Amino acid sequence: MRLFGRKSEPADPAEAITEFWTWWREARPEIDAGVEAGDAARLDELIGGAVTALHPSLIWEIASGLTAPHALVVSASGDPELRSFVHRWALAAPADAEWEFLPSRQADLQAAEFTAEVAGRPFGIDRMVLGLRVPPGTPRVDVSAFHPIFPDVDDETRMEATLLALDRLLGEDEVARWIGDIVAAEFEPIDAIPAIHLPAVVADVADGFRDEQWALLEGQTAGGRRLTAAARYPLRPVDHPLFDQHIGITLPYGYADEDGLPAGASVDALRDFEERLARRLGAGGSAVLVAHLSAEGTRVLHVYADSAGDVVREIEELVSGWGEGRARIDAESDPSWSAVAHFLT
Repeated sequence: MRLFGRKSEPADPAEAITEFWTWWREARPEIDAGVEAGDAARLDELIGGAVTALHPSLIWEIASGLTAPHALVVSASGDPELRSFVHRWALAAPADAEWEFLPSRQADLQAAEFTAEVAGRPFGIDRMVLGLRVPPGTPRVDVSAFHPIFPDVDDETRMEATLLALDRLLGEDEVARWIGDIVAAEFEPIDAIPAIHLPAVVADVADGFRDEQWALLEGQTAGGRRLTAAARYPLRPVDHPLFDQHIGITLPYGYADEDGLPAGASVDALRDFEERLARRLGAGGSAVLVAHLSAEGTRVLHVYADSAGDVVREIEELVSGWGEGRARIDAESDPSWSAVAHFLT
């Protein structure tokens, strides 16, 4: 079924989700009849309008389910601002033996057999080849894709077809996790391989990043003083789709070296605080410490949390015991993780 989306003004997220599922229960018999009859136009009319009412930038499709005969997929289509929203939509779905509800497009186990019409031409993944590059030490695979119809279609159509194929081969979330630069090439890349081998290449890359890792970074402040930072590596919002709230914790420290970095007893105090914070966040499972930065007598810790939880209050209790100066907590909605954009991988 083709993807579908229209422009209009988005409603309040929680209200829109509630209204969608109320509508679904009422429209379910007509939807089932449309699926049974293969009436794509009628399903476009029914489901397309309801998905647009959720948010005008969402897209949808009906696919075979993973655990049920049918699946309704409502996707943010790579928009990080909407990822947590579609996951909340899926979590609110009713239990249903005939339908499942997915917040992202899934990998197709028969991707090699997938065909579609692109610009009036037959497009099959079995004829697509990929030039692949894995920059050393990085959690990304750069892709240059080619299909025999690409020389005859425009740039936008080539890219749309390439993204469609990557989602079929890996699933939308795995593309977000592991695929880096994407080129829809007009000419076949040197040393290209059949596209159906991409999942195996990605699996090899992923094997090197299964254990928790942190990257240590150094730099300078605007005033030219030294700063240090540490961030989870890889750091990707797609790994924590419900964590849409940024909580910044600012801790002044009392002992610093000549560069303004923590020294002496402050090093131990900061380490102890982070260990207690990690235990508190880990116990609840509704937040994660993703990075921290130290400079000029202050450490800033970046936490992302599920805004539906009560993580801010828990952190306030923890911060109240900080003894080296007046700590501060700042919380804001940030589903795209823009506050740590410079750490994302």
